[in-house]
Amino acid sequence: MATRDGGMKSTSINGVKMYTIASQQPSLASWLPSKKQNSHRHVKSYTQNLQLLEDLRFTTAATKIKATPDGEYIVASGIYPPQVKVYEVRELGLKFERHLDSEIVDFQVLTDDYSKLAFLCADRSVYLHAKYGKHYSLRIPRMGRDITYDCWSCDLLCAASSPDLYRINLEQGRFLSSLSTQSPALNVVCRSKIHGLVACGGEDGAVECFDMRERSSVGRIDAVGPSGDVDQEVTALEFDEDGGFLMAVGSSAGKVLIYDLRSSHPLRIQDHMYGSSILDIKWHRTLNYEQPMLITSDNHVVRIWDPQTGEGLTSIEPTTGTINDVCTFPGSGLILLALDCSQIPSYFIPALGPAPKWCSSLENFTEELDMGGQTTIYDHYKFLTKEELERLNLTNLIGTNLLRAYMHGFFINHALYKKAKALADPFEYEAYIEQQKREKIEAERASRITVRKKLPKVNRALAARLLESEEVENEKRDADDDETKKASKKKKGLSMQDLQDERFKAIFTDEDFEIKDTSQEYLALHPMGSKKQTSLLKEHFEPVMSDDDQSLSDSDASTSSHDEPANGAKDKSRVPRMYEIKNEQHAEAFWSKKSLAGEESLPMGDRVAALKYEQQSSRVPNGVKQGPGGSREITFTSRSKAKYKEDEEDKEVPHRKKRGVQSLGLKPHRPVFRGQGRGKRGNGRRGRR
Repeated sequence: MATRDGGMKSTSINGVKMYTIASQQPSLASWLPSKKQNSHRHVKSYTQNLQLLEDLRFTTAATKIKATPDGEYIVASGIYPPQVKVYEVRELGLKFERHLDSEIVDFQVLTDDYSKLAFLCADRSVYLHAKYGKHYSLRIPRMGRDITYDCWSCDLLCAASSPDLYRINLEQGRFLSSLSTQSPALNVVCRSKIHGLVACGGEDGAVECFDMRERSSVGRIDAVGPSGDVDQEVTALEFDEDGGFLMAVGSSAGKVLIYDLRSSHPLRIQDHMYGSSILDIKWHRTLNYEQPMLITSDNHVVRIWDPQTGEGLTSIEPTTGTINDVCTFPGSGLILLALDCSQIPSYFIPALGPAPKWCSSLENFTEELDMGGQTTIYDHYKFLTKEELERLNLTNLIGTNLLRAYMHGFFINHALYKKAKALADPFEYEAYIEQQKREKIEAERASRITVRKKLPKVNRALAARLLESEEVENEKRDADDDETKKASKKKKGLSMQDLQDERFKAIFTDEDFEIKDTSQEYLALHPMGSKKQTSLLKEHFEPVMSDDDQSLSDSDASTSSHDEPANGAKDKSRVPRMYEIKNEQHAEAFWSKKSLAGEESLPMGDRVAALKYEQQSSRVPNGVKQGPGGSREITFTSRSKAKYKEDEEDKEVPHRKKRGVQSLGLKPHRPVFRGQGRGKRGNGRRGRR
């Protein structure tokens, strides 16, 4: 690939991205005359364009394009003069080109590569080419319309404007007996690679199948009749290459019918909605889909859709000319179109399949294009909306040839757009220059060597504030030397250099010297409330008095201050505003200095999940659930009536007794002391008396 300067453009249909790869020519508007289109050859985007293959173009138009079965070569035919080009995809360029005497109607690749080719021309001749060039030529009785090759019998089958299907045996080198059909003329012929059945589509809308082993007709149906069209022709035929039982039929009314060979009724009918005849049908299988996709084309559009559901994947609508043929690569998302213009555009659809091996870099280009976000439609034209036209004062051009209406806006010539923009905003260039200067200065500043100082772990806020003040002073010192001299006489503030002394190093290393904003000592020295407290006050509290009452109280306070004598001291106190807490949840959050703004913005499901997590994490007894605002929910089970009565009996107060020895805690059966010695002595004294 040569270059990639604006050669790839991205469009999206039904959410499926499609990348258009231009080949030699920029995407020009179709309403431009041919002279103006040719005048753009000096443009840089014309010469430096993304090319899939070198010289992938013809002088006037391309008629047919096909890939060889081995996928190594691309064969394309075009006019004028009638010629055929063979491209080698490995080398990404043209291998050779050959000229013919007549325009090519269709051609077939007879081998895996380009070594054997058969061309059906407009002068009723069939040319057989080999590697070295033209090998042999012969003529068929009627004007040929389509050609196919039966590799099992080595027969070349030609459908012409006659009811006979001509057979040319390439092994024997002679005509064989033709296959007669019931149609007045044949438009298309195709062969299945699985079971070898040959199908012919006629002008009367009928499809007739032949078995080449018996050389006789095995079935005939009216293929176009079920679609509701009368007197329509069959213009395209293709067998399914997987099972061989499905056959897609294209009609001249722009409809595609899918038949099962075991049934005479179509499985599905798809309408292209253009009314032009179907040119080509292809069953395309890739790794992205389990079932093969159908690629059908007419003169205006190429549609890619699912044959089972009928849902369309995407569509291709070229703007440079009508469609003549479609070329696909097996298992990939690359599509080539032969158009009625000199270029052969390429379309890459990543959703359909990957890029072929020989152009695998297409995937890298598409990723870069998605990251860049380029949106261009036509070269040398600018798309403007109606609001942009009003801003440029060009609304008076609506309806003239200078504006082309397209969807929700207009196309305008880029030169005219530049002039209108210069008149509408004359100082835009100066603003652009200033912006470029600022960006350059910022880039130079970013390239300077800057010393990054690590902040200490202790008193980070103080260190950051001191470093910021030092940087501001250094910028002022660099700005003007005279101002620095005057500033040096004044008293300087505290700096990081002052705190590098050994006596003050402990401020940023010892945690005992850490400044705590929440301590009572700090609040006493800094009585100004922080922004966090005011925000928490507004969040968790609401004023008791309304604004009207507050304004009245303020006015009363002001009148009372005016009534005081002049020599007296003025009462500067204002009427205090009363606040009340919103609920218990806000009270608990205020005491813990937390904000509930983030929790209230969460959805209900997240709040319930967080509440359950808090209940599990907190040390709460079993059977107790936490609620919002510190509330608790307790569950219990009621006991039986009998147990309840026993509890009441236990709670009855016992009968009071008089205070005695038992109440004092003494033992009631303790033996009494009699005092034998002193008792005897006493008794003796009494006896003596």
